[in-house]
Amino acid sequence: MNDKTNEASTLSPIGQLAMAIKRERLNAGLSVSELAKRAAVAKSTLSQLEAGTGNPSIETLWALAQAMGLQVTRFFEQPTHQLKVIRAHEGTTAHAEDAHYAAALLDHCPPGAQRDLYRLRVQPGQPRQSKAHLPGTVEHLVIGRGRALAGPADNPVKLNAGDYIRYSADQPHVFEALEADTMAILVIEHR
Repeated sequence: MNDKTNEASTLSPIGQLAMAIKRERLNAGLSVSELAKRAAVAKSTLSQLEAGTGNPSIETLWALAQAMGLQVTRFFEQPTHQLKVIRAHEGTTAHAEDAHYAAALLDHCPPGAQRDLYRLRVQPGQPRQSKAHLPGTVEHLVIGRGRALAGPADNPVKLNAGDYIRYSADQPHVFEALEADTMAILVIEHR
C-alpha cells in the first residue's frame, strides 16, 4: 500500500510536525505567503517549518493554528486517511436488548469534516476512473448489492455486498462493477 500516512510514521517528530503544518495549510487552501501573513510569521520561518528544518516555538505553532482556525493540537494528530477495509461479516457490533437490531460503526467523522452522501447504481463495463480530489479528501464506500473493484487506482480492492472500504481520494481512484446492478453507498469526506 502506497500511503502518505505510513510515510509519516517513519519521520522524526519534527518531520511529522512539518508534514502536519503543510497538510493543514493545503487543506485550508492557503499559500505559504498567505498563511505567513495571517499568522504574522516570517515567510522564511514557515518555509523552514514545512521543510522540517525549523524548530518552532509554541507561540509560532499557536499563531499558525489560530490563522487557520484550528486547535494547535491538530498539528500533532496523525491523519486517518489510510486504506481501511471491513468485510460484511467483520467489525465490532452492538446489539439491542429489546429487538433484533445490530449496529456496526464502520468509521467516524473527524472534527471539521463535511460529508456528501451518494447512492451508486453501476453496471459492468468501463471502470469509473476518478482523478485526485482536493488534498485531504477521503471516500467511504459500502457495497449494498453486487460486487465491485474499488479504491486507489494503483491498489484497488475486490468488494462484495456488505463490505466497506475507506481510501484517500486525493489520489487517482477507481470503481468498477463486477456484477450487474451493483449498488453502493458512497460518502465523500472533505474539509
